[in-house]
Amino acid sequence: MIAGITGDPLVYLNGDFTPLSQAKISVLDRGFIFGDGVYEVVPVYARKPFRMAQHLERLARSLAAIRIPNPHGAAEWQDLVQQLIDTSGADDQFVYLQVTRGVAKRDHAFPEHVVPTVFGMTSPFARPSAVQRENGVQAVSMPDERWLHCEIKSVSLLGNVLARQFAVDRGAQEVVMFRDGFLSEGSSSNIWVVKDGRLLAPLKNHLILEGIRYGFIEEMAAARGIAFDMRPIAQSEVAAADELMLSSATKEILPIVSLDGRPVGNGRPGPVYARLRQGYDEAIAAL
Repeated sequence: MIAGITGDPLVYLNGDFTPLSQAKISVLDRGFIFGDGVYEVVPVYARKPFRMAQHLERLARSLAAIRIPNPHGAAEWQDLVQQLIDTSGADDQFVYLQVTRGVAKRDHAFPEHVVPTVFGMTSPFARPSAVQRENGVQAVSMPDERWLHCEIKSVSLLGNVLARQFAVDRGAQEVVMFRDGFLSEGSSSNIWVVKDGRLLAPLKNHLILEGIRYGFIEEMAAARGIAFDMRPIAQSEVAAADELMLSSATKEILPIVSLDGRPVGNGRPGPVYARLRQGYDEAIAAL
């Protein structure tokens, strides 16, 4: 295990492990100046990364989309994630990876011959509480006013930050966003709809970030005989849903029991959620 410092965890920055308090980047790093970079969050259960290959594939897609050369191959990324896990005493963690275009004179155009900045850290992972799982969470709706490349896991997250604060200001845990009358996603989660026992998901396109749980939940639905459709979902369908759920790396899968102050279905977590939750827990136990 790489030795850490009590109260000052080790992080990875450009090839070296260093105490968090001593990690520094240039003020000309394009991630700082422009938000010119991407990131990934890998959940870790019992010191084992969850769906690591899928996280690295999405990281590679995001890097390619903004034309940053991938600084590591899959095996190197896996080794780095394991080293980060080893710096922490926590069994459940989430590993944060960030790659920016690097340091260059401030100019909007891509600079030539720059080396990407690579940063990684891990934090203890407090899984959703029993209360959240059993009672669900509240959400509010709002227009999706973000940019049109939400499929890129960009560090430029101001639109998502403003959306999350919209929820916080209204005493809710998440937003459910709509673009041109159709469901997109939450501020930091994918949104799922259940009607008449059928699980519905928005199309995977540039209007949403395809969460790693997206494919995983689709797999669980197939394994458990839950009918599944991926298609445009009108706002009126969301309002009439029997169940709503959210999913993300750190929230796993949680039921939304009220939207805009009105109960979803009977205001309690529903049967489709219960079946998916069971499958999620079984997959984690099998790691």
